[in-house]
Amino acid sequence: MQIVRSLVPTSSSGFLAIIVVAVIVAAFICVIALSMGSTNIPILDLINILLNGDGSLASRIILEIRLPRVLTGFCVGGMLALAGCLMQVLLRNPLAEPYILGISGGAAVFSLSAILIGVSGYWVNLGAFTGAIISILLVFLLSRAGGEWNSLRTLLTGVVLAAGWGAIISFLLAISPSDRLHGMLFWLMGDLSFAEYSSWNIIVLIVSLAACMLIARALNLLATGKKNALALGVSVTSLNYFIYFFASILTAAAVMQAGSIGFIGLVIPHLVRLLFGSDHRLLLPVSVIFGGSLLVFADGLARTVMAPQQLPVGILTAMMGVPLFLLLLRTSYVKKS
Repeated sequence: MQIVRSLVPTSSSGFLAIIVVAVIVAAFICVIALSMGSTNIPILDLINILLNGDGSLASRIILEIRLPRVLTGFCVGGMLALAGCLMQVLLRNPLAEPYILGISGGAAVFSLSAILIGVSGYWVNLGAFTGAIISILLVFLLSRAGGEWNSLRTLLTGVVLAAGWGAIISFLLAISPSDRLHGMLFWLMGDLSFAEYSSWNIIVLIVSLAACMLIARALNLLATGKKNALALGVSVTSLNYFIYFFASILTAAAVMQAGSIGFIGLVIPHLVRLLFGSDHRLLLPVSVIFGGSLLVFADGLARTVMAPQQLPVGILTAMMGVPLFLLLLRTSYVKKS
């Protein structure tokens, strides 16, 4: 691990080289995921379909079902990883992740309520987004009551609000009929089965990443402490507001598409730090690429390991990522000692 980090460059050209390599690896993972499923499609046939769709059954499977799902999965994973990076800086807490402030809890309450009353599709997504936005506003208003921005108060407000949403979620599950319980549990565990591809996902991800890259140096300073950032001319309060709302909107957009997919927003930023260091000029884009790639690959496995039955993708992200992270963490400490 120390060898890997010692080879990480500090110049812009070096950062660009790492990002290009990460993009190539991500593209390879996406191709593999497109070929995986209850019907396996050889790589050469897949490439031919992508270049010259011929209207065959395999072409329809790829272009109408798998490709939109892969693109959506990559965007959702990238959003969660980017939101996790921002939350960890905002709250000065290594355990911070996109859902720590109760955003997913609010989304879950409204989306499960929609499922409970018998609606689906667009209305479930709208419910998730509405609940997430309500949580964002509640945490912001309650944490600022009577004073300026305080990361500890924000964290405590979010944790308490999340506990409240959790109680309501348990109540909804307890009273739900058995024929709707399966879908509700899949949503809670994270699932891309009903995610609908939209070009807005890509636009939101690209615009958010670009905006965050503009403040990457300020994020580096803020990560060293509030006093250091102030001394070096960073407007900490404005930066905190920016981070909070961008991270929250990214989380809301991700939850709206795929439910509560855990792990990615917590661990991917740490994995990238272990590999490449904490410079946000590299951390942000590589986290987006790694987060999207992990979710795409996990979703491919979710469609394959028990085909034709599909597993919630959130289960696979945890099963794949936790051992990998623990291994990298152990290796890092062994090298340092």
